[in-house]
Order: sequence, then C-alpha cells, then structure tokens
Amino acid sequence: MRINVITITLKRKPIGRSHQPEIKAKLLETCTEFCLQHGLPNQIDPLASATGTSARMLVYHFGTRDDLLREILVRARQRQIETFTQLLAPRNRESYLETLANAWKAISGRPGQPYLRIFTRLRESDGEKLWPGFKRQATTDWLPPLTAGLTSIGRPELATLVLAVIRGLLLDLDATGNKVRTSEAFKQFLEALDEKAQ
Repeated sequence: MRINVITITLKRKPIGRSHQPEIKAKLLETCTEFCLQHGLPNQIDPLASATGTSARMLVYHFGTRDDLLREILVRARQRQIETFTQLLAPRNRESYLETLANAWKAISGRPGQPYLRIFTRLRESDGEKLWPGFKRQATTDWLPPLTAGLTSIGRPELATLVLAVIRGLLLDLDATGNKVRTSEAFKQFLEALDEKAQ
C-alpha cells in the first residue's frame, strides 16, 4: 500500500509589529513640513517632538536619522519641483518675461523661502553624504521647464543663462538678505532680455 505524503508549510507571521505605510507616510509629511519651516535638524529629537512620537518610533519606520533626512529631502524636493514647475510654465495671454518676473517674486519670497532653507545645507560639503549628486540634479531639474517657457518667445537657448541668473541671485539673497537689490537686478536682467527680443 502506497501512502502519499502531503507536506503543508505554514507561514509564520513575524513577531512584533508590521510596518504600516500609511503611518510612515503621515510621519514623513509632518517631518517634511517641520524641516521646511525650520531647516534640517542635527538631532532626531526635534522631529520626534514635531510628530508627537518618539525617536525610537521614527527609527523603527525609517531606519537611521540620515535615512529619515534623505526621505524628507526627497519629499521636499518633489514638492518644490511641483510648485516651481507651475510657476515657470508659460501662460496664455501673459508674456514669458512677465511669467519669469512673477516666478521670481514667489521663488525669492515667502513661498520659496522654505525650500531655500532646507536645501542650503546640501550645497555644503556634508550635504553630499545626505544626497550624493544633489548639486548637479538641482541645477538640471529646472532646465526643461525654462526651455519650454523660453521656446514660447523663440529663445530656448537662453535657459542656461536665465537659470544661472536666478541661482546666482538666490545665493546673493541667502547671503545678504537684500531682497530689494536682488529683485531690482532680476528686473534689469529681464528688461535686457526684452530689448534683445525686440
């Protein structure tokens, strides 16, 4: 008599809590908002306080402090790209130089300040550890929307120049806090572009 043996493998549930993506996503949004308002902290404790949880719980969801900071930076960058791409997009019944003037007001003003605050640290030497290649990516990100916008006035080749002026004036603004002077410089730059376009 032949007996067929059927082996049944039971999957064991892991002991302890399983990661809950909705909780992690909510924590990430809160941490990102905190860092946009206050900059990247050197310790994990301010993030724990902002989320109303413990440092241990943040480590449980994200790993190390640097892992958490990387996820915060990626999320903040996504938000910045969404916001700034809309600002730089060409609009019906508005010249693109006017669009650039309005974009500068937002990027250099209150809407743009949180992003300048959080990403300034990445331009420093220790920033490469948190986000290798950020400086290169942060530059090339803005070329496509600028090229598309400048194409609307027949000057797509000016994208690199416009980006360089915006970045340079933002660095000046960050270093000096002189909004009047930097805004006047951008206005004069746009006027020069307008004269060349005519």
